Amino acid sequence: MIFSGASMEYRKLKDEDKDGSTVEDDIENLNGRPLLAPPNTTGSSYNDHPKWKTKSIVTLLLTLLTSSQSILIVWSKGAGKYEYSVITANFSVEALKCILSLLALARIWRKDGVTEDNKLSTSLNEVILYPIPAALYLVKNLLQYYIFAYVNAPSYQILKNLNIISTGVLYRIILKRKLSKIQWAAFILLCAGCTTAQLDSSSDRVLQTPIQGWMMAIVMALLSGLAGVYTEAIMKKRPSRNINVQNFWLYVFGMVFNAMAIFVQDFDAVMNKGFFYGYTWITMLMILNHALSGIAVSMVMKFADNIVKVYATSVAMLLTALVSMCFFEFHFSLAFFLGSTVVSLSVYLHSIGKEQSRAK
Repeated sequence: MIFSGASMEYRKLKDEDKDGSTVEDDIENLNGRPLLAPPNTTGSSYNDHPKWKTKSIVTLLLTLLTSSQSILIVWSKGAGKYEYSVITANFSVEALKCILSLLALARIWRKDGVTEDNKLSTSLNEVILYPIPAALYLVKNLLQYYIFAYVNAPSYQILKNLNIISTGVLYRIILKRKLSKIQWAAFILLCAGCTTAQLDSSSDRVLQTPIQGWMMAIVMALLSGLAGVYTEAIMKKRPSRNINVQNFWLYVFGMVFNAMAIFVQDFDAVMNKGFFYGYTWITMLMILNHALSGIAVSMVMKFADNIVKVYATSVAMLLTALVSMCFFEFHFSLAFFLGSTVVSLSVYLHSIGKEQSRAK
């Protein structure tokens, strides 16, 4: 009975999705970040006719946050290693996102009052669904610190787009979501673009990134995709539930798992040196950046559209490369430029293909 009811809800949501009246199933939206409820689609809406000033500000904000993520992680290193505990930093990110979700809920409570769908109290059957994606995000988020032992910031910006492929394939396998031919073509172009951007003509190696970096990038993409698809399944099981409540519980379990990781790996260091040992202002900016990135994506989905994310992703790759040239001795090559261009094109095609697939 429960499975039948969940299936009916999913089919109902899928039908609504064809009319464009449901939450966007974008990659970033499925990664447990705080989202804002979509506006009504009757008449004109922000999604259909965003004001150019708001759209420009949102695009600029998302571009700056996206491009600075990898730069801040690399910059936070001291003498080639992290002086702080990356697990405590990840815990701080989860805690900050949890606070932001509570602030969003407080605003809703003041405006609409506490209802069955936006109250924090929940049942055991609902709350036990969140530990799995929280654990997946824990491993994925920690890997993003260690991958920089093998890749530079621009290469990371390129390779992290592989999560588009993993999410799309997992959609097809788990949620039986059909993919358009344009999406499959975008996946092939994405792989070609990532490979082209890593070509190294200045050494005997064919690719700049060693096999360890590629393996970590692929594992991160798989974890991100699996956690995203699982999170969507949870959210669509009870579509009327306020998204900030769902994210709050996801972040709570994220804090719990990070606390367990601290106890296992960094307990002695934290007890002897303190929770914030090794932190600098760059570390704090990095934590703030990771938390605000989810809010920026929420603003994109409310006030702009998917094309804004394509622009932000494309510009962020080039901006990261330019900053890395100035501060991290990155050499901007023709192969990297061509590869990033192909990746940008693939992201654009994927966005178009997703809209066509949804319209069918």
